[in-house]
Amino acid sequence: MFLSGCGVFAVSSRVRVRVSDLKYIVDSSGNKVAVVVPIDEYNELLEDLHDLAVVAERRDEPTVSFEEVKKRLRERGIIQD
Repeated sequence: MFLSGCGVFAVSSRVRVRVSDLKYIVDSSGNKVAVVVPIDEYNELLEDLHDLAVVAERRDEPTVSFEEVKKRLRERGIIQD
């Protein structure tokens, strides 16, 4: 049996993701046991999860100011004044 709806998932304590057009698979007692997510939204969720993993891996790296980034890009000829 299927139930339809949308859901909001907590990715972390600060990040929430809204997914529309969900289909829930329920057991004979009406308990949700699985969810079917549209493939495009699933792929977006995977990309977001990857981005969060990269952020977590780089948490302890030193930061670089915006001015320093612009300076480096100018030195490499990527941007001009």
